[in-house]
Amino acid sequence: IIPTILFVIFSRFNIRKETRYMLLGNALFSDLIYLLFYTLSAALNAAHVHLPEEACILLLFLLAVAYCGGLFTAAAIVLDTYIAILFPLRYVAILPPSRTKKIIVLLWMCSGAFPGIFFLVLSSTHSFMPCVLEMCSVPVTLILTLNGTDAVKLCFWLSTTVIFLCLSLIFCCYAVLYFKTKQSGIWENICSRASVTFLMHNTVLFFYFFPLLVLFVESFLCINFVIREQTGIWISLTVCNVLMILPKALFPFLYGLRYREISASLKSIVRRKHLRLV
Repeated sequence: IIPTILFVIFSRFNIRKETRYMLLGNALFSDLIYLLFYTLSAALNAAHVHLPEEACILLLFLLAVAYCGGLFTAAAIVLDTYIAILFPLRYVAILPPSRTKKIIVLLWMCSGAFPGIFFLVLSSTHSFMPCVLEMCSVPVTLILTLNGTDAVKLCFWLSTTVIFLCLSLIFCCYAVLYFKTKQSGIWENICSRASVTFLMHNTVLFFYFFPLLVLFVESFLCINFVIREQTGIWISLTVCNVLMILPKALFPFLYGLRYREISASLKSIVRRKHLRLV
């Protein structure tokens, strides 16, 4: 469904010129890249294919860039909704399409710079262990990072803190939107479009928060030697293969198909009929 929604966004001028659809397309593109590279990594590990050191580092780096890109864009989508609801008359002046393109470029630059610093620290401290390079697995990398040098642990905690701050920003924006619009009457009917949309967005937000919470608990238990490394690897496998993939699988359905323009365009493609603009 992600390539289909991307095709609708980029093939229709009246859709791709709007800020919300540009951000949505960027988020879906980041998720698609992450899913493709993660599937490639899982398939190579299942086939017992050992990648060279440079290829493994590049694959892990691309996974980190794609994940950060999706997370930062999700935060930008919430900020866009926040500005659109609270400042409707100034919205076009604040976020015109030209400025949105610059914001998307800035998001990708931050997505590349943030994991780039982490990988430079790993390279300078020679902390890439042989088993990580042979398996090239994200869960194994996570669990071994907790047992690495102090510099590696510091990068891990800083990365986790930045991700937590992004998700906290998303949560705070949703909370402010709820309290600001509570008196408008759109929340009186639990089946209203606003209530259902708010519930769906918070469901995705919960699935973004929950893996981070599990990683926090796992990190605390591993550092205090409460659980063994094998147990930590199983927890990391569950987080990476289920909990982190689930919000990316729900995102196109709970966000993309909720927009009337996208759903109507998809229906017109399926029915092979052109929409008549009124």
